[in-house]
Amino acid sequence: MATFPSTSSASDVWSLKDNYKAEAGGNWPVGPTFIVASGGTVTTDGDYKIHTFTSSSSFVVSSLGNASGGGDTVEYLVIAGGGGGGKGSSAGNSEGGGGAGAGGYRTATGFSVTAQSYTVTVGGGGSGATVDDTNGSAGTSSIFSSITSTGGGYGGKIDTNGGSGGSGGGGGSGPGGGGSGGSGTSGQGNDGGNGASAGAAGGGGGANAVGGSVASGLPGSGGSGLGSSITGSSVTRAGGGGGGAYGSGGAGGGGGGGNGGGLGGNAGAGTVNTGSGGGGGSWSSGNGGSGGSGIVIIRYKYQ
Repeated sequence: MATFPSTSSASDVWSLKDNYKAEAGGNWPVGPTFIVASGGTVTTDGDYKIHTFTSSSSFVVSSLGNASGGGDTVEYLVIAGGGGGGKGSSAGNSEGGGGAGAGGYRTATGFSVTAQSYTVTVGGGGSGATVDDTNGSAGTSSIFSSITSTGGGYGGKIDTNGGSGGSGGGGGSGPGGGGSGGSGTSGQGNDGGNGASAGAAGGGGGANAVGGSVASGLPGSGGSGLGSSITGSSVTRAGGGGGGAYGSGGAGGGGGGGNGGGLGGNAGAGTVNTGSGGGGGSWSSGNGGSGGSGIVIIRYKYQ
């Protein structure tokens, strides 16, 4: 590399600049560059841009950069829609429906992207049951590139297992001993809790914990969700729904899970754009809660 002598004339300086340019391959060296992209709602957090999708759209990468550790990689959070809670019946022991599971929760850093348009799908929450002795509906999947998060499992009806999904739904209660919790998907969520013959149902699984099973005649709580600081501050999402019961319903899991219904009261819905499960319904007018819709968030260094 050319160096300045202790005493330099103007011609010396221009000569050195020409030498430096030649050593750089004929072009003046430039500083690091970064990803340029569009889509969703765009915010910033220091040197990072965040694209938040609460409905299906596209993430368009216009160009890549050359910055080390930030020229062609992103961080993502992909959460599917939560399931809907099941509904009990006024027949027999006035049983409760299972709380629903949260949508699948997937997150990672260092995910490579290329200059192209990526379709982003944001999953919807499943419907809560409104007819006696009926399962809820499963949530639908959220997708970004090769990353698919599975919709949350539904809450079970009388003596019925909860549905499998990102997190599994809770089993319904019933005179036959109640249903078992549905299975969660490995790396995305947890299993739902078991129902019982005591008039109480299991809670739906959450991203961070299994749904509670019936204990001492009390319905299971929803499993807790997981926190993420991808937007700059920590937010907990993807909690499971609480189980329904003849008495008081189970508590929804932290992160937006709906409370279970009891004594004929409607169950709570999962919070929108958290992928949380709806609570299980009780009997008569006690409908199951609907699941919360999902969300997709993408973060990358932009300066």
